Amino acid sequence: MNDYRKEYEKWLAAPSLDADLKKELEEISKKEEDIKDRFYCDLSFGTAGLRGILGAGTNRMNKYVVGRATKALGKVIQKQGGEFAGKGVAIAHDCRIMSPEFAEMCALILNSMGIRVYLFDSLRPTPELSYAVRYYQCAAGINITASHNPKIYNGYKVYWEEGSQIKSGIADQILEEIGKLDLFEENVLLTKEEAKEKGLLVIINKEVDESFYEKTMSISLRDSEVDKSIGIVYTPLNGAGNIPVRTVLDRMGYTNVHVVKEQELPDGTFPTIAYPNPEDHAAFALSEKLALEIGADILIATDPDCDRLAVEVVQNGKIEALNGNQVGVLIINYLLNSMAEKGTLPKNAAMVKSIVTGEMGSAIAKAYGVKMFNVLTGFKNICALSNEWDSTREYTYIFGYEESIGYNVGSYLRDKDGVGATLILAEMAGYYKKNGRTLIDTLNELYEKYGYYRENTISIVLEGIEGQERIKRMMVEYRKNNAGSIGSSKLVAVTDYLTSEAVNALTGEKSTVEVEKTDAVQFTFDDGCWYSLRPSGTEPKIKLYIYTRADTAAKAEDKLKEIETTVLGVLHSIR
Repeated sequence: MNDYRKEYEKWLAAPSLDADLKKELEEISKKEEDIKDRFYCDLSFGTAGLRGILGAGTNRMNKYVVGRATKALGKVIQKQGGEFAGKGVAIAHDCRIMSPEFAEMCALILNSMGIRVYLFDSLRPTPELSYAVRYYQCAAGINITASHNPKIYNGYKVYWEEGSQIKSGIADQILEEIGKLDLFEENVLLTKEEAKEKGLLVIINKEVDESFYEKTMSISLRDSEVDKSIGIVYTPLNGAGNIPVRTVLDRMGYTNVHVVKEQELPDGTFPTIAYPNPEDHAAFALSEKLALEIGADILIATDPDCDRLAVEVVQNGKIEALNGNQVGVLIINYLLNSMAEKGTLPKNAAMVKSIVTGEMGSAIAKAYGVKMFNVLTGFKNICALSNEWDSTREYTYIFGYEESIGYNVGSYLRDKDGVGATLILAEMAGYYKKNGRTLIDTLNELYEKYGYYRENTISIVLEGIEGQERIKRMMVEYRKNNAGSIGSSKLVAVTDYLTSEAVNALTGEKSTVEVEKTDAVQFTFDDGCWYSLRPSGTEPKIKLYIYTRADTAAKAEDKLKEIETTVLGVLHSIR
């Protein structure tokens, strides 16, 4: 922990401190808790990069913290050798406050280090940044985005040469370099004009957009079999999805797409919602109003950087929301059924999901002879297998997903992709509509065939220093004293991903789990139900994931509630 008062005084005394940030600090001179929150630690840099509240302080997103991270990244790139560094870096940004300014600053810092940068001229979706890294065969990529966090946040994601987010090996190297750098060191030595003249700054034009659109459209599996007049309400939630999503749908022939006007144009203040997260049902309020007015069939919302999407369905005149697991299951079934029917399913086809994603998708994959792999949370881990199979050819990656509404179809980019997922959702819904069914009808048919799966993700928000400490205590104490067997479900296994150890709860026998270590623990019962506990990597939350399976919907739902009540009772008792 930093000496927060000393750090505060150091910032105030810094000759190069930005005038607006200095004024911000002077205004809180008598607010000890605010000073402490801003300076008690450095904003954490990990495999998710940086994410935090905008403002002055070591524990905030500002040009000094972002600049230092960028220079550290540049040093790590240079240490890989001149040939690697010569490949350059692609940089994109979303709609958030300070995103364009941070993106340009990062470009000029790298330019000043002699590293070429390919900089998008305006906001773009996260999947297109991943695509650009691969398109230009870059050494790395940077995306300035806070994804679905509230408007007071911004973030900084780093990608490596494959187009996927960095894993711990590179993150640790960047963190080591950050520790060697002065926060207030002057990093930008070239102007934008000078960088362009030297050929170090390349402004990305429409050729990348066009290539990205073509690749996205290539994942379509059916065309004439789809009712393309299906009524679609789409909202980009004032983010980066508006142009790419609408362009792809239009070019694919969808003629009945309606955009929520109040949420159409980019706006980092998100004026219509407090929390720009499609997982939050409140984000659909305006979409639902429009859907009922025009008689829509499906509603789709992408988050501000358009790497995730959520779906609602109009069923018998009422709107029903689908969760991330259900959407994933529908996509898996549609992909595999379509590929099998058309003879395009690879013999070594494989899919990847996170350890906290439900098991119904695995059951469907198995029915088609497709291997499902489980990895730690985060698309950096999902796409790591796609990267590996590029070399080994052991499997052909066709789909990756997480319960937190992230989906990736195909291997032309290596991250969550709200643009491609929207196309597949529209196509799937249009195909089923032409056959007299909705997505809800199809999901119910799958439950009849594979069993009734139910799931819930519960987040306990604990903000500030005390909140962080309590989350740590919860993880430690729950490992020591968990809820054990619950009702008729007998606990049979505890898998701790922090110690890489699985313990048979009946015999005490231990085995090693071959995955990268992370702070997560999973409890499995003899009836196939399970739950997991982990702290969020990007938000002040501890998250509980619960999954049940039974031969009726009622039994699965009752078990879900029983586990939820029991586990939360133990968690809330840990103060």
